[in-house]
Amino acid sequence: MWEPSAEVIERSRLDRFRRRHGLASLAQLQERSVKEPEWYWPALVQDLGLRFDRPYEQVLDLSDGVEWARWFSGARLNIVGSCLDRWLEGPTADRPALIWEGEPGEVRRLTYDELSKEVARFAGALRTLGVEPGDRVGLFLPMVPETAVALLACARIGAIFIPLFSGYGPEAIANRLQDGEAKVLLCADGFYRRGQVVAMKETADAAVAVSPSVEHVVVLRRVGREVPWQEGRDHDWQRLVAAAEPVWENLSLAPDSPLMVIYTSGTTGRAKGALHVHAGFPLKAAQDMAHGLDVNEGETVFWFTDIGWMMGPWLILGSLLLGATMVLYEGTPDTPGPDRLWRMVADHSINILGVSPTLVRSLMGQGDEHPARHELDSLRVLAGTGEPWNPEPFQWFFKHVGGGRCPIVNLTGGTEIAGGILAGNVVSRLRPCSFAGPLPGMAADVVDAAGRSVRGEVGELVIRQPWPGMTQGFWRDRQRYLDTYWSRWPGVWLHGDWAYVAEDGLWYVLGRSDDTIKVAGKRLGPAEVESVLVADPAVAEAAAVGIPDELKGESLACFVVLRSGQDPSADLQERLRRRVAEALGKPLKPAILEFVSELPKTRNAKILRRVVRAVYLDQPTGDLGSLENPSALQAIAATRG
Repeated sequence: MWEPSAEVIERSRLDRFRRRHGLASLAQLQERSVKEPEWYWPALVQDLGLRFDRPYEQVLDLSDGVEWARWFSGARLNIVGSCLDRWLEGPTADRPALIWEGEPGEVRRLTYDELSKEVARFAGALRTLGVEPGDRVGLFLPMVPETAVALLACARIGAIFIPLFSGYGPEAIANRLQDGEAKVLLCADGFYRRGQVVAMKETADAAVAVSPSVEHVVVLRRVGREVPWQEGRDHDWQRLVAAAEPVWENLSLAPDSPLMVIYTSGTTGRAKGALHVHAGFPLKAAQDMAHGLDVNEGETVFWFTDIGWMMGPWLILGSLLLGATMVLYEGTPDTPGPDRLWRMVADHSINILGVSPTLVRSLMGQGDEHPARHELDSLRVLAGTGEPWNPEPFQWFFKHVGGGRCPIVNLTGGTEIAGGILAGNVVSRLRPCSFAGPLPGMAADVVDAAGRSVRGEVGELVIRQPWPGMTQGFWRDRQRYLDTYWSRWPGVWLHGDWAYVAEDGLWYVLGRSDDTIKVAGKRLGPAEVESVLVADPAVAEAAAVGIPDELKGESLACFVVLRSGQDPSADLQERLRRRVAEALGKPLKPAILEFVSELPKTRNAKILRRVVRAVYLDQPTGDLGSLENPSALQAIAATRG
């Protein structure tokens, strides 16, 4: 599907890196990067321009075990020095660091120089509130310029930021503020979504009421609405900044100094707070961008995301470390119409565009004419992450958005990884839904139940060596971190995804291993079933889950959202069940196939299959903090017999 030209290969960052180090092929680069991590990661640091205030004495320290690997021991740095300060010395200072578009249509641009000044002012504002190194600051903000400013200001003074989804309810926010013992919460009065104002301050107040560690709430006036106010605790963002003395100097820190605690939803119980550090998360984010997406200095990168998803901090820190321009967007991708994203690409000359596969499925269902209406020639690379692709949306994205000339860089990893384990790239041939393989330095493998490497069959995705972006554990819960990732096989990271390596060397991920459906001994990934369903012209989206079956152990249940104008008839129901049976085998014919108006998703349009299953079976749903559309739960529950 994608065959890179010699010119594309020659100018790519990944191949330039390979040639610079005298390696004959990408395979040789991958092999050496894994065998010699103490060569590869310093070489990457140099390639990306990460700056240390004091050089490191040891690249990798495993004295506490592989689970607690420490990188670049003896060095000092602050990531703001590499993301902002170094760009102020040349022409990049006057280039845009950030382009923001609000849902109503307003646009704001900040150059690197302007962003630096904003960060200095807000760092001073945090200092006036008594924020000290190691204090935690919650970021309950929409995707606005101030979100990037606040993140960098926290990093400058050694505070630890806690990103929070803009759609969280009070309980989800409170759980994270309590666990992280946050001292300050940053929030907005509200933001725009689907043409409506969404209140934030009242949600923040309810969370802070049960979070005794929070001493201050700083309120950004995004929409200009009247909000409740508690004197002494609440502060107006602009007034606080105006009265503060700017802080221009970065606090020089050890490489493993905490930068961020970012929470991932647990299937049961409380969310997990992944701890990331100054010399880890930003380096991994920039690696993904440079050697996966081929982002160059001066290029414009847009990933449709929220600050509460890992891709929010990933976008901010990765793009700035590379001297690129990030695009932030506040609202929904189909407001006021289904061409909103494509118009943004044209208006801002976006070069690299990243989305979730579910978002593409949704926009594909709106029609081919919407991307065709806009000039998309600025696009050079497309990308996707968050869940497995289905072939039809992948091909639609390639053809109708990329014009058949832009590779789709598939990326899979996670919050605890700080980015990608496997990725596509611009220099390797790619088939629909595939990955070229592990990113350099990532010692990924696929193993069977005994932990033995397998090829050509489905197994567990694992990582056999540490990497700088690896989480430094869960916040104040060391044992849960060890139990989650390191307890199956000694010294091996178990990621929780089913994957396989095909005969042609391409890699595929089939979905979470805890989402796997097992019908009469046959193991099935949800994406395999969903791909069959969304290939039908009547289907917009689908979710497949396993439900208990006395005879087979599990049977297949499918929940389908139809395209506009389609009749949810019994005939169509049977046609779709038959289609799955014909494609995957008669034993895998869905026992249940129900039409629903919507599927439960995160703010980033990722389908929550575990929630679909739990609601249908009337079981506890676990953490719903990232759920964007609670009404979908009623739609699923209504199908119960």
